[in-house]
Amino acid sequence: MATNVYETMFILDSNRYARDPGGVSGQIPELIEKLGGEVLVSRLWNEQKLAYPIDGHRKGTYWLAYFKLESTKLVEMNRALQINETVLRNLTIKVEPRLVDALVSHAKGAKSMIRPPEAAAAPTTAAKPVPVGVGADDDSEDDSSDE
Repeated sequence: MATNVYETMFILDSNRYARDPGGVSGQIPELIEKLGGEVLVSRLWNEQKLAYPIDGHRKGTYWLAYFKLESTKLVEMNRALQINETVLRNLTIKVEPRLVDALVSHAKGAKSMIRPPEAAAAPTTAAKPVPVGVGADDDSEDDSSDE
């Protein structure tokens, strides 16, 4: 039995989340740990209007979780999520082992693992607008000023 790292995006009922944020968000790690998994990161992603209504809900709370779990327990987890009234939708994907550290670090809020060192050291400057017709690369056919 292989233990893998998974990423799951949950769409939670916004009304229930607004009434009890700790209770609703606490159900996710509780379920994973009940199945013998280990939660690496579990956090609020966003709250926004849904693209289409789900069971009459027009707004959803997006929750992101990274966790370790035996692959055989995924079916049991999906079944538990289907009967959970708080979870409107969920999508679970297996994370490539070489990406685990970077994704978990990013989800926790550390930015240094995502950007390459040379990008972090380079100063950011805004490009200045160049007026039309000015500059060495001007290939306009109007060369009357040179004559």
